[in-house]
Amino acid sequence: MTRREARKEAFCLLFEQAVSGEAVEVIIQAANEARDLAPDPFSEALAYGAEEHLPELDLLITENLKGWSLRRLSKVALSLLRMAVFELMYQRDTPVSVIINEAVELAKTYGGQGDSAYVNGVLGSVARTYRPQERSSAPSGKEPEKA
Repeated sequence: MTRREARKEAFCLLFEQAVSGEAVEVIIQAANEARDLAPDPFSEALAYGAEEHLPELDLLITENLKGWSLRRLSKVALSLLRMAVFELMYQRDTPVSVIINEAVELAKTYGGQGDSAYVNGVLGSVARTYRPQERSSAPSGKEPEKA
């Protein structure tokens, strides 16, 4: 499974958590029982990590929202932001541009009108604050993804 596919899987887990309120572990167990689905280790790391740091992630997201509150965000945008902010903060081996690009692409696919631009803006703001050296030196355009 590619990292792109693993991020999509982690997003689905976090989206289901946002909708149902269930723990990621419960969601994974149910999926495994119903469909014999075992998530990729990277997917699990993102989903469990985001769940573990949820209050901190929500605070960082809230601090970077412009004129919005967490409750006004769609569940898709919120789930993507939680996953990507976790990755920005705790998965330092992944380039900022890759994290942002992947979240924006998922927002284009699964989000509503404007979600991708909003996700891009919030993640850009978080990256400028917490990984400024990388953000300012990252070339525009897509970077090759790590395997």
